[in-house]
Amino acid sequence: MPVKCCFYRSPTMEAMTWSENMDTLLANQAGLDAFRTFLKSEFSEENVEFWLACEDFKKTTNAEKIASKAKMIYSEFIEADAPKEINIDFSTRDLISKNIAEPTLKCFDEAQKLIYSLMAKDSFPRFLKSEIYRKLINRQQVANHKKWLPFL
Repeated sequence: MPVKCCFYRSPTMEAMTWSENMDTLLANQAGLDAFRTFLKSEFSEENVEFWLACEDFKKTTNAEKIASKAKMIYSEFIEADAPKEINIDFSTRDLISKNIAEPTLKCFDEAQKLIYSLMAKDSFPRFLKSEIYRKLINRQQVANHKKWLPFL
């Protein structure tokens, strides 16, 4: 019987893997939390909140819940003057507005792709250069050194 080996990643290594790509960052709860904090500091947290709402929406199986969740996402992020209105083009917004009466699990796909692309090209590179990310990496490196060199 083969022996299973576990690969342990230190918190610093974990945080450093976030720089590989945005999917790695979004798949890690600590990474997502740090990215959200950064987006809040830039007043653009609605982007990641919309992306997360769409990810949750796509897992919905009950037809009634699909309709109610779609209307919630629409009123919170899509319609004009929504509390967390996202920045999407008119044609995408118009298409969603027409389809919201009979929503499907794919009704936000185009908008979600646009927002993901915006975050990947704009917010994510700035996050990796941000003080929030650098402090996190540095704090974790210091903590790791203290583990190995307790006299520091």
